Amino acid sequence: MKFGQVEDPSKIDFTLPKDHPRTKEILSQNKKGLENISIGCAKWNKTDLKGFYPKGTKDELTYYGTQFNSIELNATFYGMPTAEQVQTWKEKTPPNFKFFPKITNTVSHFRRLINVDDVVTQFASAVLNFDEKLGMVFLQLHDNFKPKDYDRLEKFVKDWPKEVPLAIELRNTEWFTDEGVFNATCELFEADNITNIIVDTAGRRDMLHMRLTTPHAFIRYVGANAESDYERLDDWLKHLTQWKKEGLQNVYFFVHQNIEKASPLLSAYFIKKMNEQWKTDLQVPKMGIENTPTLF
Repeated sequence: MKFGQVEDPSKIDFTLPKDHPRTKEILSQNKKGLENISIGCAKWNKTDLKGFYPKGTKDELTYYGTQFNSIELNATFYGMPTAEQVQTWKEKTPPNFKFFPKITNTVSHFRRLINVDDVVTQFASAVLNFDEKLGMVFLQLHDNFKPKDYDRLEKFVKDWPKEVPLAIELRNTEWFTDEGVFNATCELFEADNITNIIVDTAGRRDMLHMRLTTPHAFIRYVGANAESDYERLDDWLKHLTQWKKEGLQNVYFFVHQNIEKASPLLSAYFIKKMNEQWKTDLQVPKMGIENTPTLF
């Protein structure tokens, strides 16, 4: 994942900011406690996750599903999934596995939320075939999609089929620098039960807004292939622990790297630490070959 990449990560202050004041109020509304923890990578492609799969692995998704409990499904961004394809993916994974498909770029990048009802209907109809394995769909807006087109975003949110849980990632800096715009957008998300995605990447610290709009934390963590990656994960676990005390309902945490082959290593570290501190028993993924890649 190259978005937010910087030449020298050592010059970045990776300290997690304080929560937005509204976040604690949002969490307090959940009375069910913590229900689900989903931690995974962005893709299961063998080329990207070099060293993760044992030699001779024939079906990458099937093996991936033995090591992780979820996937941030970027494949659906580049092509509209069919019901048959979704069913195939579903059948290759264990019962507790969750998919988090990204909405096709026809919606976000080509039509830019204009006249997308037909595509949204097609997409939603397909991914509903994941049934109980559908975690949450997410929309990633282009980084040049600005608040001047707020009306498009509002219409999209209002028209979205409510039976499909949705998260949205805002990318353009203007969404975060104008407090009035940001607050209005978050209020829109709250009103329509849309999860506000948090992105932790070196070059875009403004996207680390710590403003939840639902009791679900959807975090896209981008390592910098630097030693600080581990410390950053420690900080996230500490922060999530506080959110859990305050009412966090679901954790959706997806690990990216500028060099993706190291993503399973970071994921394994994070899951192991969570198991130790939260007394959970999540599967800790293992690298499939002895000569595992390094982070740096």
